[in-house]
Amino acid sequence: MSVFLPLVDADSSNSDLLTALARIGPLLIPPSLQNTPVVPQNATQYILLDAESSLTPDKAIALFDHGADKLILPLSIAKDLIGLVPPERLLLLLDVANVSAVSDKIRNGVSGVLIKTPSLDVDFISSFSRFFAGSSIHVLPTTLTEAPSRSTIRALQGANTTLVIPTALLTLSATDDKQINVADAFLATVSSDRKDGLFPTVVSSYPDGGRTLGLVYSSYDSVKESIVSGKGVYQSRKHGLWRKGETSGATQDVVHIKLDCDADALEFSVVQNGAGFCHLEQLSCFGSGAPTGLAALERTLQSRLVDAPEGSYTRRLFHDPGLLRSKIMEEADELCRAQTKEEVAFEAADLVYFALARCVAEGVSISDIGRSLDKKAKKVTRRPGNAKPQFSQTSPSTAEPPAAQGTTAASTTEAPKPSPAPAPSSPPSSLPDEPIRMRSYDLAQTTAAERAQLLRRPVLKSDEMIAKVKPIVDDVRQRGDAALLELTAKFDKAQLASAVVRPPFAPETMQIADDVRAAIDVAYANIRAFHAAQDTQDTLRVETMPGVVCSRFARPIARVGLYVPGGTAVLPSTALMLGIPAQVAGCREIVLATPPRADGSVSPEVMYVAQLVGASAVLKAGGAQAVAALAYGTATVPKVDKIFGPGNQWVTAAKMLVQNDTDALVAIDMPAGPSEVLVVADGSCTPAFVAADLLSQAEHGVDSQVVLVAVGLPDARVAEIEAEVDRQARALSRVEIVRQSVAKSIIVHARSVAEALAFSNDYAPEHLILHLADAPAAVAVVENAGSVFVGPYSPESCGDYASGTNHTLPTNGYARQFSGVNTLSFQKHITSQEVTADGLKSLGPVVATLADCEGLDAHANAVRIRLRALA
Repeated sequence: MSVFLPLVDADSSNSDLLTALARIGPLLIPPSLQNTPVVPQNATQYILLDAESSLTPDKAIALFDHGADKLILPLSIAKDLIGLVPPERLLLLLDVANVSAVSDKIRNGVSGVLIKTPSLDVDFISSFSRFFAGSSIHVLPTTLTEAPSRSTIRALQGANTTLVIPTALLTLSATDDKQINVADAFLATVSSDRKDGLFPTVVSSYPDGGRTLGLVYSSYDSVKESIVSGKGVYQSRKHGLWRKGETSGATQDVVHIKLDCDADALEFSVVQNGAGFCHLEQLSCFGSGAPTGLAALERTLQSRLVDAPEGSYTRRLFHDPGLLRSKIMEEADELCRAQTKEEVAFEAADLVYFALARCVAEGVSISDIGRSLDKKAKKVTRRPGNAKPQFSQTSPSTAEPPAAQGTTAASTTEAPKPSPAPAPSSPPSSLPDEPIRMRSYDLAQTTAAERAQLLRRPVLKSDEMIAKVKPIVDDVRQRGDAALLELTAKFDKAQLASAVVRPPFAPETMQIADDVRAAIDVAYANIRAFHAAQDTQDTLRVETMPGVVCSRFARPIARVGLYVPGGTAVLPSTALMLGIPAQVAGCREIVLATPPRADGSVSPEVMYVAQLVGASAVLKAGGAQAVAALAYGTATVPKVDKIFGPGNQWVTAAKMLVQNDTDALVAIDMPAGPSEVLVVADGSCTPAFVAADLLSQAEHGVDSQVVLVAVGLPDARVAEIEAEVDRQARALSRVEIVRQSVAKSIIVHARSVAEALAFSNDYAPEHLILHLADAPAAVAVVENAGSVFVGPYSPESCGDYASGTNHTLPTNGYARQFSGVNTLSFQKHITSQEVTADGLKSLGPVVATLADCEGLDAHANAVRIRLRALA
């Protein structure tokens, strides 16, 4: 703790005194002096709010945001801040008569007290300080008109109490009856265990994070001079006072002087000038003192700023703002995509290098950055934490991009970093004025390992996301509707009385424009026609041998949950794609879950579709909490047997979690990943069409997977497609997302349609678009794809909305083993067998023999007991 705490008068104008005091401890100041020229910049600020203060809690918190280290405040204000502000930032202001009336809650919510007392009697002060054992205790005598003695300061320190001394009673001159010298007060408790009475003193470098420069000795006089002058002054055991650098020029500017815990040693935190602290003209007496880490990098960059050769890469960094900006953005993106601890450290180092280059170019030092960080750390008010639109990511609940198709993770969430691919032929663009371009590879020139890298998707960290959503899922499972409503208020900012709406739905909730209604009706008719054709109610019946008839018949899954992303997005298409096959399959209960808007309403387009598909309930909730409610059920939310639908990474992780919980007894449609498209194009293609198809998926999110397989296209034709991509992308509202996703997308050059489709089958895309001269013939070669779009007039958008096929498709390569959502996804197939007596006579011995072979006597007995009865 401080030896004493100076109370700065509101009308104080003695800047030299305050500067000296700031070197040895905190200053206690009134709010009116905060951030004024009177208070030194490096001062630790304790702000005193007196009992008559009318400051509101919000204004008190603003004092922290403007740099206050601690507030000393009366009980009337403190009780409103406790719980909002960390205890170590608060001290309670009390009159001595009230010390015993403080509750445990208040006592535990502050780090100490400042007690106003009429007496400086140590025994009297000790009698009430017991109420605050373990806390820092400061006393302010209300009748102090003369300077306290060193013995009084020492005695109070012995009672673990710090004396508050008004600056009117402090001086830089010699101590007298009216004022005590600042150094006399500071050194009142210092003692030495050395015969010469000197104090061991550690000297550390303030700019280098406290790095030790050397060990010296101080005397009463040397410390006193350092406090006043702000220069490093020590005591030579042979030559008396040693004013560091007086002859060599290696002077020191003292920032802080501190006592150790036993008050028998000191630390001087200094800014070392000149060649260094050591007489060997090096920074530290402990070795060469060569800086490491950030300090070393800073010095290297500072040197290169001055002498980097003309035309060198480093000189370009300093003098080409566009290049430096590109590198910072590139390395930030690489850091976000790093997977392992080693990769994170490597990419972070690269980012720091370029960020520090930017700082050095502008004359900003690590110390400047440190001061800015210190200011930020003192703030109590926190920013909302929202990213700027061009860098925005989805929230745990909603925030899906418009018209998000496929069972994808959140389109705007940052994807994990994929494994290294072959080096791109040109770097990805990042500046607004640079072309928006893809990266190019030639299958004829890639090795097997490089080809495998081109086929890889980003590695999805499902375990990490499941760990994040588990507390949300568990909360809903345990507390039901109460947790669901709280989480909806937290993530979707919607205050709901009930999360469930049941039919008949109010007409005012379904009011949509006539053209939108007409479009939805056409889409509904097309999608229903295609999915109704898939519904086979006929029972399969086969007589496998005389008297043995086997059957298979379909039954709808009774209760299904359909997740439709919402919030800021309007996605009636997803509601159609999920609701229609459920309706056609004959599901008894269809629960449509969608995040509400801030006013608690659901998109009227989605509500209209809910009515069309016969939804039995609409759950106004999103994210993991909606998935949990569907999986386990609540008092108002029906439990379902299978959950369908796309969502962000929180939704996907929650679906994966609940499907593996045997208590939930719920299935999901399929694994999910970022949305993707692969376009195969030959010389017959229209570049504008190809570019438009690529962009239709690229706009979903920065993690979208976009691939163009160019079949024998000359460089000029590929350049036409790239030019169209750039031109069309710049006209899109989501151009910043497209800029990032396209930069990570690839063009693969193939020599033939066969080679192109072989690559596509290995890639197994969610959407496969064929811009080929004989596109229908190529369909026969397709083995793995979620949905195929054949010919130049079959844009992927048609399947997304209204052609009739379903847009909920397998991603991340799962088209190798999964189908897209269809009518059969909402059905289960049950088998039956009927064996006659004659049939059992023929089949029974076969069954009994196999049961005996497996050692399952009861199985064999179930047959033989019947055969004996028939004998």
